Amino acid sequence: MMAESPRVSVIATVLNEAGTIENLLSSFFQQTLHGAELVVVDGGSSDGTWERLQQFAARNSRLRIIRDESCNLRSSPGPIARGRNRAIEEATGTVIACADAGCEYAPEWADKLTVPIISGEAEYTLGGSYIDPEQATIWDIAAAPFLGVKLHSQGIRKSCTTRSMGISKSLWKRVGGFPEVNLFGEDTLFDLRARELTIPVFPQGAMARYNPRFTLRSAIERLALYAHSDGVLGVRRMRLVRNLLRCALQLAALIALPWTRLPLILVALLEIFFAFEHDVRGAFSRRALKSAPARFLFSLIAPWVVAFSHIAGSISRHNRPNPQNARAQRG
Repeated sequence: MMAESPRVSVIATVLNEAGTIENLLSSFFQQTLHGAELVVVDGGSSDGTWERLQQFAARNSRLRIIRDESCNLRSSPGPIARGRNRAIEEATGTVIACADAGCEYAPEWADKLTVPIISGEAEYTLGGSYIDPEQATIWDIAAAPFLGVKLHSQGIRKSCTTRSMGISKSLWKRVGGFPEVNLFGEDTLFDLRARELTIPVFPQGAMARYNPRFTLRSAIERLALYAHSDGVLGVRRMRLVRNLLRCALQLAALIALPWTRLPLILVALLEIFFAFEHDVRGAFSRRALKSAPARFLFSLIAPWVVAFSHIAGSISRHNRPNPQNARAQRG
């Protein structure tokens, strides 16, 4: 008699996600992977998220919901990591698929993400994330390359993000769980520790579709939050160096402008490269051409946002709240 495949638990942690929670739940209930459960930890939502979760849970036993108000910034420096750890502790599966309330998932997502773990090929898989240019805002497209997000669903995206991450429960235990030390960056720290024990596999077709709906302001704020977190954690220092160099080049080009335009032209070409390097084949589509000015502008702004925020985080060593936690703190 063949042994049963390990049961898969999809996990997520949410806080004030009333606008996105139904997309996550609908995605889960459309998954082709049979026998999976969804464990959602709510960190104390006050916007109706918890009530929506209760309504869904009452209709489907595969959804398990937990309200844990220690999973927000009022109670923990790392509430997202704390919520993920609580969800994994409660999960019955030996294979964990991490998901995010800001994303949607194709029906085969959980299957493709977890097959390498179920088969014994791997203990750790990374699916990455993408945006759909046809449904995204111009600023979603402009910010994507600087947030580690792919601009189409084909191929693979080798980025460590809990929007699409598969883990054996035994690896999670050996790593020590997601570090509960900071608001953002728990996936980066987990990835660094996991790679000391194993090599990740990047399965095809396991990307999450990310739906941020950015404006210019919110895209800059998200980039700043991530860079600030890197500074607090003391990670991605080479990214800081690269962005400081880009800032220095932009300044040098402006200073040299009275004498020559060549440095400014070179800087413009460099920023065009950064804006389009992950989307060469789609650079001349109608949608890409329409978003080109925004992508170029964001590429010019990004190094300043990253450098300033990273340095500020390394000095303050203190979390900046995201909108969900800011709302929870006011509540």
